This record gives sequence, structure tokens and C-alpha cells, in this order.
Amino acid sequence: MGKDSKTRIITLEEVSKHGQKGDNWIVISGQVYDVTDWSRRHPGGSRLLNLLAGQDATEPFHAFHNDLNYVTKFLKAVRVGVLRDADKSLRSSVDQDFDQLRETARKMGLFEASYFFFTIMLTHVFILEALAYLNMWYCGTGWIAYIISVMLYTISQTQAGWLQHDFGHLSVFKDTKLDHFLHHLTMSFTKGASAKWWNHMHFQHHAKPNVIDKDPDVRLERFLVVGDVIPVEIARRWKRCMPYNLQHRYFFLIGPPLLIPVYFHYMIIRHVITRKLWVDFVFIMAYYAKTLYLYTPLLGVLGTIIYVFIVRCLDSIWFGWVSQSNHIPMQIDHDEAKPWLALQIHATCNVERSFFNDWFTGHLNFQIEHHLFPTMPRHNYYKMASLVKSLCEKHGIKYQVKPMGKAMADITRSLKHSGDLWQIAYKAYHLH
Repeated sequence: MGKDSKTRIITLEEVSKHGQKGDNWIVISGQVYDVTDWSRRHPGGSRLLNLLAGQDATEPFHAFHNDLNYVTKFLKAVRVGVLRDADKSLRSSVDQDFDQLRETARKMGLFEASYFFFTIMLTHVFILEALAYLNMWYCGTGWIAYIISVMLYTISQTQAGWLQHDFGHLSVFKDTKLDHFLHHLTMSFTKGASAKWWNHMHFQHHAKPNVIDKDPDVRLERFLVVGDVIPVEIARRWKRCMPYNLQHRYFFLIGPPLLIPVYFHYMIIRHVITRKLWVDFVFIMAYYAKTLYLYTPLLGVLGTIIYVFIVRCLDSIWFGWVSQSNHIPMQIDHDEAKPWLALQIHATCNVERSFFNDWFTGHLNFQIEHHLFPTMPRHNYYKMASLVKSLCEKHGIKYQVKPMGKAMADITRSLKHSGDLWQIAYKAYHLH
């Protein structure tokens, strides 16, 4: 960027002016970078950097990258100056304590994965998938064998979903190529979905969880309104819309059951075709070729499609309830550029630990720890939990842990609350 970029002093106010599409500046560790052009080549997707534009992205930068020395090399060419008053002593005590906590976790080896653990997880996914097929191949396609096969394949699919999540976050291997390959294996070949699409959507969620217009997981207003802000805004803007006051009831029918087999499938196909993701396309086609080859002799083409659709619906229900139990009941608001710890804590909660809960949720019952440290292997979350809780207690930050049943029930309670807010606001804006 030239000699001036090394000495140019830039205020945070000036940085904030470069926070729109086509003009993206970010701050990392007191250095200011113009990532407008680089965002198009960013491995996490261009939209991820757009979400952080005009803000201090130091904590997300540390959270998403394992090898900081490697990625820092790419930043030198886009540096534009130094942030005024960027001295570390000016950072809040919470930020400084969180830095120390992350360093403590590294010294404890909590970012080191157990290959034995992930081998067991991968093996049990493939064994369950094989048993689902062999059960029908050996016992026939009667109702009992069919139901058992559906159950086994559903468990395999959901557990593959939790496992691809680990590889997608690069939390297993030090060699990112291995993580990427196994991400394609577990997401695209095993589940018939796009690994790149998952990265595109999920990293946005992590960067700005429960932030309106930035987190894709809360862009639900065509069917659902969530939180306290969205219901009122939709009531004011839209005269014709869904009967959101009933959403806590129809959620059971059009929410989790259809999320994967309908909405996700549509989004995946569109994403792969429009972005010409041919590697994902090959892996996905391999999944469908494998499935048709194995099951068509047993069920016929239509029967195989129905079988897969049933499994998709059940997988979707499992995934939907687990993933939303940690987020929908939490704070949902516009972007206030909150510090990393506060942003993640306000948008997430934990579910109590047990062997079953850990397995059933893919360790995402430790959603707080996962969001604070997304590259940490999931089998280490429980070791981190007590340290994070202590930090929150020190600074008066609420750290929520719920029983599984309450976490699930809070989804419908939250939807009813949001639906009631919409109804009150709708009547106020349109019926008077």
C-alpha cells in the first residue's frame, strides 16, 4: 500500500465509514486493512468479511483461524494504517481476560484433537449406514425391517451432520486439506449436501449470531418471526403476512420437518449451480448414484426417493430442534458491534452435559464454548466450560445452562412470545 500506510493514523470513526458493500475496512489487532478486493477470494466467503466491515474484527480473526502466522501474510498487502488509541491497555478488562483465557486453553492443549475420538465417530457413522442397508437387504422390505432401516439411516445421517460440522470448522487436523476432504466426504458424499454452501451459511452465523440481516439463521420472516425486534418490524412493514400468532403451532409442521428436505435442498442446488462448485457437485452426484444403486433393487426408484425423503424429514427434525434450542430463545437484535464475548454469550446457551446429550447434540449442548472457540475440537468443550463460566461470573455476564427438555420447550415458548408481539403490533399499525 506504500510507505504512508505504515504510519497513517486512522480513527475508528473513519473505519466505520467503510462498512458497506464495495468498501470494506476492518481492524485486526490495531491494524487497519482494506479487504474490499480480498473479500472475493476469502476462503470463508465474501459475505463473511462484509458482515465485519467497518468494525474491529480482531476476535473473529483469532476465533476462525488456527494458523495466525499463515493468514497474517495475506494481510500485509491490504494494510492501510494503524488505529488511533489501539494500545492494548485501552481494551476492556473483559477483552483482556478473554485473551488470557484463549491462551490458557492453548497451553492446556484444548485445541488439539483426539484422532481416536474422531475415528470412532466416523466409523460409527459408516457402520450405521451399512446396517441400514444390510438390514433391508437381508430381512426384506417389510414394515419392521423398513422402520428399523429408516431409524438406523436417520441416526447415521444426523451423526454425519455433527461430524461434518467438525471438519468444516477445521477443528480436527492441522492440515486443512484433510479437514476439507473429510468435510466433503461427510457432508457431500455421505449426506448429499454441499460443503461449500455450508461454509458460506454457517460462518456468517458464527460471525454475527442472532444479528438481524446478518445471521442467515434468523432470516425467517417469510414463515416465522423470532425475538422481540423482528415481530414489530414485520408488523409495521407488511400488511399481508403469515398468521405469526399461530407460529408456535405450525412450527411443528413446516419448521424442522421440512428444513432439510425442502429449503436446504433448494438452497444447495441453487448455490452449487450458480457458483459452479463442481467438486461439491461430483461428491453430491456420487451420493445419489450410491443410494440409487443400493436401494433401487430393493425399493424401486420411487420407493428409494420416498425412503430418502422420510430419512431427510427425520434428520431435519433432529437437527432443527437441537440447533434452534440454543439460539431462538436468546437475544436477537440489530448489529451493535458488540465485543466477541458479549455477542456470543447473548446469542447462545448451553444444555446440560451427559453422555447421551453429548452424543445426541454432537456436543453442541456446549454451544457457548463452541461459539467462543469454533476451531476447538468438540470433545474438549466440557473442559473449557468451567473456565468460561468463571470468566462470566467475574464480569457479571449471564451464563445459561438448561436441561434438555427445557431447552426444547423454550423454542415454542419463544415463538409464542414473538407471535404475540407481532399480533399486538399488527393491530396497532393496521387495524386502527
